[in-house]
Amino acid sequence: MRIKLQIVNGSRHPLPEYATPQSAGMDLRANLSEPIVLQPLQRALIPTGLRISLPEGYEAQVRPRSGLALKHGITVLNSPGTIDADYRGEVGVILVNLSQEPFTIHDGERIAQLVVARHEQPELVAVESLDETARGEGGFGHTGKK
Repeated sequence: MRIKLQIVNGSRHPLPEYATPQSAGMDLRANLSEPIVLQPLQRALIPTGLRISLPEGYEAQVRPRSGLALKHGITVLNSPGTIDADYRGEVGVILVNLSQEPFTIHDGERIAQLVVARHEQPELVAVESLDETARGEGGFGHTGKK
């Protein structure tokens, strides 16, 4: 069953869409009155002109586009950015330039992906200890190279 995502398009661009039938994310476009130049290590909030209404129990994740990251060092700073179901403001994308060259963002440019996902809010249960596992407290590379 597909959920319904209500969207208000206040931009000059078409609604986001999936590039292929199996795509997880739909492309978000910059909605700019003039280009923005991101200097090396500079970050900026890029407007999309979109507002959404997610069903209860869902979130939207703003993720980087792999091509921008690989070719230009441009990524989403708080990746993934989370849009909660009760948020009704404009979807903004915090981009950062991790390259050594300035990068210009133009109106209508695809700047990020939006992935809609179901989530749970668990009931927290305070306990004194956790059950034992073979892994235990090993983490952060404890399994080594194979």
